[in-house]
Amino acid sequence: MILLDTVVLSELRKSRPNAGVLAYLQAQPADAVFISALTVGEMEAGIERQRSANPAFAADLAQWLAQMELQFAAFILPVTPAIAKLWGRLCVQTGNTGIDNLIAATALSHNLTMVTRNARHFAHTGVRVVNPFDVP
Repeated sequence: MILLDTVVLSELRKSRPNAGVLAYLQAQPADAVFISALTVGEMEAGIERQRSANPAFAADLAQWLAQMELQFAAFILPVTPAIAKLWGRLCVQTGNTGIDNLIAATALSHNLTMVTRNARHFAHTGVRVVNPFDVP
C-alpha cells in the first residue's frame, strides 16, 4: 500500500505524465493508493498562489483538485492525534518541523510506502520510499 506525495499527484495532471509514474501507479491495486489530507492542502496552496497571477489556471487547478478529492474520497488520510505525536518525535529526531515529516508520520502510522520524487525529504524519517520517476 502506498501514499502519494504531492509531486506524484501533480504529475498526473500533466498532458504527458512521466512514463515511470504511470507504469508504477497502474501496477498498484486501486484500493492500495492513498493521499494525505496535507497533500490536498499543499495543492490548495498552489492554487492560491496562482489565483491573482493566473485566475484561469487557478480555476482549472481547483476543478482538477475537486475531481481528485472525489476520486480519492475514501482514501484521503487525516492527521490523527497518533500521527501528530509521531510527527512530534520525527521533528526532534530529524531537526525538521516541516510538512514532509507530517506526511511521513502518516505513512509510518499506516505502514504505507511513500511514493515521491523527493526521496531526500523523507530520508531520515524511517519511511519506505519509492521514486517512480527513476523507473526506466
